[in-house]
Formats: sequence, structure tokens, C-alpha cells
Amino acid sequence: MSQTPAHLRRLEDESIHIFREVVAECEKPVMLFSIGKDSACMLKVAQRAFAPGKLPFPIMHVDTTFKFPEMYAYRDRLAAETGAELIIYKNEEAFARIGTCASKWSCTQCADLLKTRALVQALQKYGFDAAFGGARRDEERSRAKERILSFRNRQQQWDPKNQRPELWNLYNTSHAPGDSFRVFPLSNWTELNVWQYIQAHNAPIVDLYYAKKRPVINRNGILLPAHDLVKPKEGETIELRKVRYRSIGCQLCTGCVESDAETLDDILAEVAAARKSERENRAVDKDREASMEEKKQEGYF
Repeated sequence: MSQTPAHLRRLEDESIHIFREVVAECEKPVMLFSIGKDSACMLKVAQRAFAPGKLPFPIMHVDTTFKFPEMYAYRDRLAAETGAELIIYKNEEAFARIGTCASKWSCTQCADLLKTRALVQALQKYGFDAAFGGARRDEERSRAKERILSFRNRQQQWDPKNQRPELWNLYNTSHAPGDSFRVFPLSNWTELNVWQYIQAHNAPIVDLYYAKKRPVINRNGILLPAHDLVKPKEGETIELRKVRYRSIGCQLCTGCVESDAETLDDILAEVAAARKSERENRAVDKDREASMEEKKQEGYF
């Protein structure tokens, strides 16, 4: 059995308390699964929170259809191995209007329609009143001021000025019909904590996090994957570099970093020395000033 270091046990205890409190108090919770390292860590914590039973809620992936093939294979394999109920939701209305070809979509459109709007549609369709997510406060400045239980109105919108105090790990879960919460059990974790927990419990992750030679395109200073959905524009060339992904998402907007980290120990050492956010290579965060905060107010996670 894996041994959890003391500092991770404290974080795990807090996260388990959050999971159990929300499941006990809310009628229909769901876990959002983005297929990244934070989702992998959060899923492992949830499994330990409710062991030896199965998860008392489904996991849901809001699918843009533009993820990496490795991510889809990992998602389906993990759902089968854990026995969790997997919900896959797509904004079919947006696809019908704009099309399914990646070349017709910009990063901003993808974030607005296939992530934010799709998430709101999914939560309203299934009537979930609490949605667990793997966002952390150290990731980005708008997430730094997020409550662990983030209150959302009937339109799933976030008002940072209309949130509830959280004193002594006490959470107010009362809400009117139609209102809901986004719940962040990993709020107080850091990127390094997540990787330490993954290593301590041998949690499976997508291979994209490990460094290897990959074809990339340098676009506005971001190394994008030269993959099936991303082609070089005029004046761009495809280069073969040894890279890995610190944060993964859609092929259209996810950049990688040059790295020699081929093992978990290598990743831990690299992350410990890092001085920039893992989201620095996510093009979707750079499309406009205060981009993430605006998206969250519209319903994004």
C-alpha cells in the first residue's frame, strides 16, 4: 500500500472532507473530468474518500472533440478500470452551426462554445447541483480568489462578490432550486503537490506529460503540436524538439515546453524549479485581458 507523506496527508484529509461533505449535503453531484493531471489526482483522492465502495457520483467529460488521441484513449481506459459512470457531453448545436472541422474554430470560439457553453448546457440538462473540478488557486490569478465551494446562480454564472465565507473548514451548502456550486477539493494544492501525490499513489496519467521528441510549430512564441488538427501556416515550419506538456487540453490551444523530463522523478525536479505557471503555454488564456475571469463569470470552470 502506498504511503502518503505527511504534508500530502493533510491536503488529502482536507480534500476528502470536502468530497464527503458535498456528497452528504447536495442532491446530485458530478465530477468534471478534463483528463489532465489534476483530474487524475482528484479522481484518486475521491476513490480513497469512498473506498471500498464505488464513486457515489458520475464523472463527466465536456468534449470539444479536439483533444489529443492519447487523451481519449486514457479517458476511456480509466473509466473502464474504475467502473465509474462516464458522461460525455458535446455542444451539438454549435457543431451544427459552425461545423466539425478544426480549421473552422479559433481558440476563443472553442473556449466559449465547446467548453463554457457546453458545460452550462450539460449541468442544466442533468440537473447537477454540485460539480467537482480540479482547479487550484496557484494556477491563475482569478482562480486564486475562488472559494472551495463556489456559488453559481441559475445561469451557472460566477459573481466573485457574491460568495460565502468559509471559516474553520465549514461550508454552507444551502441553495435554492436551480442554484449550484462548483467545488474545488484541490484548491490549496500546488502543481508540485499534485505530482507528488500522483507518484505516491501510482496514479495513471497521459503520456503527453513525459518528454520525448515531438513535431512542433512555433506560433507566436508557443510551441504547438504539429498534429492531425494543427497545420503550419504560411512562413511556419515543423521542427522536431524534445518537449512535454505541463498542462493539456485541446490541440488548437495547448503549447508544450522543451524538457528532458522522461520520468516522474524528472518531472518533480523540473516543477520544483519552475518559476512560471503551467498555464503559460495555453493560448486560450491569452486571447484577451482578464480572459480567465471573464470566462468564469460566463460559466467556465
